[in-house]
Amino acid sequence: MTVPGFHALGAGTLVHWTRQLARIPSEQTALMEGDPAIAAFIEKGVAPLLADAPVTLRRDGMGNLIAEAGPEGAPALAFFAYAMTHPRSTMRDAFAGELLGEGEAAEIRGRGVAEQKAALVASLAAFLDLARSGTLRRRLAWCLLTAGETGRHDAIAATMAALGAPPEQGIVALGTGGRISLGNRGRLDLLMTIKGVACHSSTPWLGVDATRGVRLALEKAEAIGATLGRDPLLGPATLTCTAIRTAPDATHTLQAEARLTFDRRLLPGEDPEAVLAGLREALALPPPLGMVLERGPYMHGCRIAGDAPLVRLIEHAMEAEGLPPPGTYHSNGALDAGYLAHLGIAGVMWGPGDPDMFHTDEERVRVPDLINAARAYRAVGARLAA
Repeated sequence: MTVPGFHALGAGTLVHWTRQLARIPSEQTALMEGDPAIAAFIEKGVAPLLADAPVTLRRDGMGNLIAEAGPEGAPALAFFAYAMTHPRSTMRDAFAGELLGEGEAAEIRGRGVAEQKAALVASLAAFLDLARSGTLRRRLAWCLLTAGETGRHDAIAATMAALGAPPEQGIVALGTGGRISLGNRGRLDLLMTIKGVACHSSTPWLGVDATRGVRLALEKAEAIGATLGRDPLLGPATLTCTAIRTAPDATHTLQAEARLTFDRRLLPGEDPEAVLAGLREALALPPPLGMVLERGPYMHGCRIAGDAPLVRLIEHAMEAEGLPPPGTYHSNGALDAGYLAHLGIAGVMWGPGDPDMFHTDEERVRVPDLINAARAYRAVGARLAA
């Protein structure tokens, strides 16, 4: 069955591509974007799907795949999809790409299908069909990022630099339950190191107890968190300790070092460096304790009006295609829509896949949602680039 609105692509191809890519592991590891499995997923799984298309292909310095079609110039629209998935964890047959059920009840099961891979396939199918249509009067770009689970903007920053001219609009193809995300809080990871002096625990007065610094830091963080602002739609800025480790790992020993990780949720417009500077002062510890606070990965927040031009264009394109209205929501996760907003580019997170399925042992995506997403992506691309 041909997908309505497409020139030739059938629903069976969308299902086949999703199952095929679900069978290629592209998990988050300690190597992050540099993991060879991510590169293999892009090179052996995705790049061949673009091999015969009338598009220009290249890789940027981080290994992201960039495809462009249409006349020269700044892209009217860029799709951003993700290669990296959550680890398989305890999921049984995480990379089997199972097809469950039939017809309207059909689902594809596998790690990443709800979060990244269904949106990847739907956006790629839309881009390729438009590239082959011969109707493009403006440029389109489709970018597959080596990220997906990294919690930082490094991959999209590399791709934006490689694109040269920034796109006018951006769609972050990610599972949102088919709804348009109107924004999200950002996130700043903070790494605190507290320095003390080790000694035998029978004579604690001879040392400096780093765990005392932990207690003081947690008390200060709780007090700071109570004073942070709140967005009426996105929720509060928060400061949360997510990890504590002390050393040395030895019995009867006063701890000489403590390492704490904090998650500071950012409201749209908050500058990570300014937040870091303020926390260095507010979390300072009294001597003889020593303390260093370093910035870890971060992601910008964003807020989009419900009647923003891109939101309205998506709604009108879907209505003209005979698709149900997408609906809107505000996401709890921090991803690359915030980076687009930081650059002044209109962008949304939007795609097939229920966020409640992310990272679960039964992650799956509905086949009808996959097909409708491809139709919707194509309809929006056609309006912006035709």
